[in-house]
Amino acid sequence: MPSTDLHNLSQKKDKLVSTHSHLEQEDLLHAVAGKVYFDKDRPDRYMLLIYSFPESLIENETVAFRNLMLLGFFVLTFLLGIIMYVMLKKIFSPLTQLTNGASAIAEGRHDIEFPKGTSDEVGYLVSAFQYMLKGITSQEQKVATLYEELKRSEVYANHIIESTPQGIIVADTNGQIVRVNKIVLLMFGYDEDEILGQSVELLMPEKFIPDHRINYVNYLNRKDSKPRIMGENHNLTARCKDGSEIAVEIGISPMRLDDKRYVVATIADITERSAIEQELQIAATAFDSHEAMLVTDSQGDILRVNDAFTKVTGYSREEVIGKNPNILQSGRHSADFYHDMWERINQDGCWQGEIWDRRKNGEVYPKWATITSVSDKNGQVSNYVSIFSDISSVKKAQDQILELAYYDPLTGLSNRRRLVEYLERAMVESKRSNMFGALMFIDLDNFKIINDTLGHEQGDVLLKEVANRLTTALREVDIVARLGGDEFVVILHELESDGNRAMQYARHIGENLIRILAKPHILEGRSYVCTGSLGITMYYGNEVSIDEIFRSSDVAMYEAKKRGRNSLRFFDPEMQASLEKRSQMESDLRIALKKKQFVLYFQKQVDNEGRIIGMEALVRWAHPERGMISPSEFIPVCEDSGLIVPVGHWILTESCRTLSQWQQHDSMKHLKLAVNISIKEFMQDDFVSQVNLLVDEYGVHSDRLELEITESMAHDDLDALIEKMHQLKKTGISIAMDDFGTGYSSLSYLKKLPVDIIKIDRSFVDDLGVNANNESIVKTIAKAGESFGMDVLAEGVETEEQFRLLIERGFNSLVQRMG
Repeated sequence: MPSTDLHNLSQKKDKLVSTHSHLEQEDLLHAVAGKVYFDKDRPDRYMLLIYSFPESLIENETVAFRNLMLLGFFVLTFLLGIIMYVMLKKIFSPLTQLTNGASAIAEGRHDIEFPKGTSDEVGYLVSAFQYMLKGITSQEQKVATLYEELKRSEVYANHIIESTPQGIIVADTNGQIVRVNKIVLLMFGYDEDEILGQSVELLMPEKFIPDHRINYVNYLNRKDSKPRIMGENHNLTARCKDGSEIAVEIGISPMRLDDKRYVVATIADITERSAIEQELQIAATAFDSHEAMLVTDSQGDILRVNDAFTKVTGYSREEVIGKNPNILQSGRHSADFYHDMWERINQDGCWQGEIWDRRKNGEVYPKWATITSVSDKNGQVSNYVSIFSDISSVKKAQDQILELAYYDPLTGLSNRRRLVEYLERAMVESKRSNMFGALMFIDLDNFKIINDTLGHEQGDVLLKEVANRLTTALREVDIVARLGGDEFVVILHELESDGNRAMQYARHIGENLIRILAKPHILEGRSYVCTGSLGITMYYGNEVSIDEIFRSSDVAMYEAKKRGRNSLRFFDPEMQASLEKRSQMESDLRIALKKKQFVLYFQKQVDNEGRIIGMEALVRWAHPERGMISPSEFIPVCEDSGLIVPVGHWILTESCRTLSQWQQHDSMKHLKLAVNISIKEFMQDDFVSQVNLLVDEYGVHSDRLELEITESMAHDDLDALIEKMHQLKKTGISIAMDDFGTGYSSLSYLKKLPVDIIKIDRSFVDDLGVNANNESIVKTIAKAGESFGMDVLAEGVETEEQFRLLIERGFNSLVQRMG
């Protein structure tokens, strides 16, 4: 497009203005402007033209165009600014991120986002920052590891310091305490804030302080200061907060830390040790006393003996060390004697009594010994100590005194020595006169109860009265003697020449004595009955020894007691054989307990539909030679000998073990187990606690355990019995009354006793269908149990016929079947 020279335009403008003065200037400007052409190659001319023309000379379109151009200019300028801002931000944003990252690193944060996708100098700078961060992280991890190790070391050191059994004190060069452990605080009675910063002289008695100040400085100034131990001779004491002093042993050693010097002191309270050592010194002195002493280990092997031991026994130390003291046994004592002795030592920790031993030269002598067990800190026996003295001279003096004493000092009756002399003379006269005599052994039945209840004084009154009654009832030629305690012996002199008539005469006299003894005694204003049991042995001449006659009478007397007391029995050889058999059985029973020869069998208990609801534990003795032994043979021996208590405890233990096993099986965990308990076992003071211990030990459900007591037990100490039963029932254990119907069968007793089950004795079941009385008894007991809310169980059902008869007769309770 042709361009227009601005200069020419200006001239034309001037001309037009002058020529057309009558025209308004604005209109003229528009006319001229309308002839201007836009040159796109030189837009600045047009712009100049626009700005040079007066407003009035520019046409409306030109004004609009100009405004549009101005708007475009401003928009273009704005866009250029935005572009410049974006470009600058893109350039400086990585630097800003790096700056923020550096600040984050300074604050300890590592979660930093670095610029990505840059490959210029900023990218290199980012890489350098990342490498630096990795290095810092690695160093921090190493520092953290070292810090954890340091903490563990500190914890380990603190644990050692606090767990050591000795007190530890750390003091600086001025002697001020900078650290202590808990043992020190406990030992001296201070709190930590009371002792830290204080001088160690706080813990010293005044007399030790001057020497301490000198020695402490010297110890620190020595270049070769080494650990020292003080107080080894028990001559060092320390002062507690309350002013008391304790014997201590102190070990000190130097310590250097951070170019500072310290002294570490370990303190042990040796007060108790000093006392023990003093006691040991006393014991050592006592050990060398005039009484013989020996010390064994827990196995009984001799460890040490004193000089008095070697003098009494004749053995040297070398001959007995390592040996068992049984090398001293004389052979006079039975195995039962030593068994009882060791049982007492194990139970009470001590035994004292007379023992006959044998010296090295074979001489048998009596000694009075005390044997004591020594236990360690854990309560386990570590040693046995025996102290004894030879009492041969004492025994000889006693024998001489006994030879001078012919009468019992309490009753005035002949004593044993005079009795033996009388019996020797009576046996000689019997042979000369061809007449039988008799010796009666009398033992009072319940004297011990009266003596324990009323006291020994009233017991002595009763014994005097018995002596008087016996003397009054006999002939002048007869002899009454008191052997001791409640034992009396009567010699019936020259009864009859015919043996049968002589025995009848002796029986008549014996029965008369029983009646006389059974009469009441008035003691402290009340009436008491003390019956007697008599054993009688006939003698003719001196065909048997005096010892044999005494032994036979004694056997017969115990047979009378066995038959119910308040009666008499004559001795016969079968009694002796039975006694020996019984004695042998008792000895075998003790062995059976040790070797666990007992076995439990179980007899099922069913309901009226034949379903098994429980078992009864029955004990059998598997004797290694005699085979299986029934409880009817050995239980009475256990009762008489007292072995029923340990045997019963074994049965109860095994029963609880069995119940525990049953509880592990779904098919058996509902079963109850009944265990028979004897009166001696039941009335033990700790019986209830023993049962509870076993139940807890084996995890037994107590409601599955049933204890059976016999009907006769209810007539001993009823109140104590009921109390124990209530204690057992509180734990859920059931109580059954066994053999009901064979004793007193008192309904009043039954009502008082907290019994859950009544067991009808099998003797009533055997005659079902035959004996109408037995059937009536069974029905009556069943109804009585039902009325008292008790279950009733029939024992000894052996056949289906017996079971059927019970059901037919309306017995709807439980049955114990044999098969």
